[in-house]
Amino acid sequence: MTAQQFVSPNEIRSRFSLAMSEMYQKEVPLYGELLSLVAETNRQVLSSDSELAHQLQITGEIERLAMERHGAIRVGTAEELTTLRRLFNVMGMSPVGYYDLAPAGVPVHSTAFRAVHEQDLQASPFRVFTSLLRLELIDQPELRALAQRLLERRYIFTDRALALIEQHENQGGLTAEQAAEFVEQALETFRWHSQATVSAAEYQQLHDQHRLIADVVAFKGPHINHLTPRTLDIDAAQSTMPQRGITPKAVIEGPPRRRCPILLRQTSFKALVEQVAFVESDGAAVMGQHTARFGEIEQRGVALTPEGRALYDRLLQATNDALQTTPSEGNAAHYYQLLQDNFRAFPDDYPTLREQRLAWFRYFPTELGLAAKERLDDSWTLEQLIAEDYIRFQPLVYEDFLPVSAAGIFQSNLGDNAQAHYNATSSRSAFEQALGMKVVDELTLYRQTQQRSLQACAQALGLGALEA
Repeated sequence: MTAQQFVSPNEIRSRFSLAMSEMYQKEVPLYGELLSLVAETNRQVLSSDSELAHQLQITGEIERLAMERHGAIRVGTAEELTTLRRLFNVMGMSPVGYYDLAPAGVPVHSTAFRAVHEQDLQASPFRVFTSLLRLELIDQPELRALAQRLLERRYIFTDRALALIEQHENQGGLTAEQAAEFVEQALETFRWHSQATVSAAEYQQLHDQHRLIADVVAFKGPHINHLTPRTLDIDAAQSTMPQRGITPKAVIEGPPRRRCPILLRQTSFKALVEQVAFVESDGAAVMGQHTARFGEIEQRGVALTPEGRALYDRLLQATNDALQTTPSEGNAAHYYQLLQDNFRAFPDDYPTLREQRLAWFRYFPTELGLAAKERLDDSWTLEQLIAEDYIRFQPLVYEDFLPVSAAGIFQSNLGDNAQAHYNATSSRSAFEQALGMKVVDELTLYRQTQQRSLQACAQALGLGALEA
């Protein structure tokens, strides 16, 4: 069978993203309202900010904006994580980055499955933030043993999904018929189940240890707990949410509002209180409640270099140290002011960010440069080409996540006023062992994307290698 007969991973990923969005909208009607709000916000921003609209047009981001989604899923065992890696591989998604959320009071560590090449991201920017429960952080031995027993006896993938994953691995792809069936079968892993696999008493024990532990352990499968669209103005979206009957969390996670956005800003609406049936030892069903699934929106800015991330981390830490408590409804205004004050030290224009090597960029030849091609030679430097307007640069969008922000979203929506504190050390090697491979380094990906854009410029202008 030839590769031409197979459906591309990008197409499978795009279909799966759409199918998941449709499913989640049925399960969580407020998600549909959130999509409407984000779409309206984006239309207003694009009509009023021609410079941003032009930037997104050049980079191709405008074409993917309405498709942008990231989901989040939490699993409990190494076997579940390994199989998820194989499932996402069918869709051309690799595990990128390692995130340890334990220091922020959430007993998981995580990666993000996504496409790694800019062309594939343009085709479908779907991502899934995937967390593995750290059972060793449950401090009660009996409860830890209970959680382990519950997780070991559940089966979160359909037999047909597993067969199609194996078929993909053996034949190098899936036919159109197989791909359609794969999307249908894979979706079952992410579906909400209102019947728990534990008794009400067992649920309460898990819940009292940490609400996220109950969410991971007490159900048939790792339901998708949010699906996040991308907005171009998260502050406008946040302020509009109450008008749509949506209660937002108190504080937007991440960096402050800026002229040139950096990294990632996130907010969400409060998690739903959902009716669930607990199963008692005699088989009787007892009705109760569970809170975990919520709606989230995000605004993405330019990806930062190692130097940029170091500066960001330092300024964010200084803000948190000055606040001396968790950002909340009561101190939101004070927190935002501290954040703005501290981040004055972070340049807020793209030329300076590029000159100080704080951020990653993509480079594009201009019409003027192409017209001057015949009189250019390898003595020209990148800076000269930019000065003559033969090459222009645009910010490279941040495709990944921030552990502190992710933990903040989790905590605020799980309703934990008093956060847990874990002294466990980061365990990237254990996570990668469970995953079955090393995670991809996101900074390497940004560096490669920037370099590919320089190579494309050099080729278009008939030059040798260009270096930033």
